[in-house]
Amino acid sequence: MKILVTGANGQLGMSLRRIATPEASWVFTDVEELDITDAAAIRAMVAQHQIDTIINCAAYTNVDAAEDNEPLAELLNAKAVENLALAMKEVGGLLVHISTDYVFGGEPHNTPCREDLPACPTGAYGRTKLHGEEAILRSGVRHLIIRTSWLYSEYGKNFVKTMLRLTEEKPSLKVVFDQVGTPTYAGDLAEAIVKMAEQVGHDEGAIYHYSNEGVCSWYDFTKAIAAYSGHTACDIQPCHSDEFPSKVVRPAYSVLDKTKVKQTFGLSVPYWTDSLKKCLKNLSEPAC
Repeated sequence: MKILVTGANGQLGMSLRRIATPEASWVFTDVEELDITDAAAIRAMVAQHQIDTIINCAAYTNVDAAEDNEPLAELLNAKAVENLALAMKEVGGLLVHISTDYVFGGEPHNTPCREDLPACPTGAYGRTKLHGEEAILRSGVRHLIIRTSWLYSEYGKNFVKTMLRLTEEKPSLKVVFDQVGTPTYAGDLAEAIVKMAEQVGHDEGAIYHYSNEGVCSWYDFTKAIAAYSGHTACDIQPCHSDEFPSKVVRPAYSVLDKTKVKQTFGLSVPYWTDSLKKCLKNLSEPAC
């Protein structure tokens, strides 16, 4: 495979860099190297490197800011995705696109969300990510659309690194307990993407869900981060979402059902606490 990774300086892109193997030819780009809102630039990059697979990790991911910048979010999360899809369609290639649990949230759920559950986003971020999915389906490109949730890693800014800092610095914290989902370690997702891309057939493609196994609230997640890192002096208390007013109504329950991805690709998905411990260990080592 000759793989182009967009958004390669983000959490997932950096995790893909770490596991990139010489069996495939990799081209890692971010906005400095490739403007994915420029369809001609994408086609030129694909032709120059004879790309047959694009893994799109690029997105407008600031959920709150998207409410005030929906046209920009639409450009990056939908129109740019359409550009990538059409570029791969022209050469008969594969587009692997990362989507989100935020396509849900408008309807109450208490069982894990399957891929065929009707989408019902509650804000601009979820709407624009859903529009990106729809653009891929319209294009007819070979594709893997992978919805994930609560992504964290050793790289960039994320919930784990923020809570590591806050539980060390502050004597007490309040964290919401009425939003439930599953954390996803970017290292696990990166490995799953590579395995899926290697196995995908020549049919049109499908939507899959991938997160780590298990269920927790943001409060439970924080308690685990503090416990595993030895930050036991911080008093962490649960609170309701309305104690932190926001323009965005976040999904109250967005646990993703992974039955389909496990059965189709034979994946073994790690439990969320095991992957969290792995990430924290990596963060504690001098190299990180």
